Amino acid sequence: MESRRITVGDREWAVRLGGPESRHHVLLLPDAGDPADVYDQVCERLQTSDLRTIVIESIDGLDSATVFAILDQLKVGWANLVGSGVGADLAWELAARGFGRFMSLIVAGGGHPAAAGADGSVRDSACPPVEIPTTLLATKAFPRELAEGSSRFVYGEFRLVPMDVTNVPADAGHELATEVVLRTSFW
Repeated sequence: MESRRITVGDREWAVRLGGPESRHHVLLLPDAGDPADVYDQVCERLQTSDLRTIVIESIDGLDSATVFAILDQLKVGWANLVGSGVGADLAWELAARGFGRFMSLIVAGGGHPAAAGADGSVRDSACPPVEIPTTLLATKAFPRELAEGSSRFVYGEFRLVPMDVTNVPADAGHELATEVVLRTSFW
């Protein structure tokens, strides 16, 4: 994969790009503390499916405006969005507030900001619903019973997939890649 440095404001972001030049892009957002190569296996499988992958190496300090600026600098008009853990939290926000910028959402280990968490608290009750096809991967730390609460905040086709792992990209990359391919296919 090609590594690029993209400057947004006063900060530089490491971004990894791979796959064929295509209008079919997949943006992958890692969890806090994940290594830069956490999505390498997933990307390899996605690239075999003729998808162009974009991985922002670190989630630390990343926000919606920065993601949009990175996509603009890469000249990516729209993408399929993937996030894990804290990256899933940001992916929900991006999908909810970036209508027309994302084609699908695949998230692991985190629910919609307006859905109640394990302790009953809500991160952002004003977060609008997501209006794109969405796949939510329930994990050991984010079980199916909790994940089901996000379904009412998806105004598109919703798929819930339980997984018996904690870190989906690291422990079930092949299954994550399959879910991404299912969401990016127009058949």
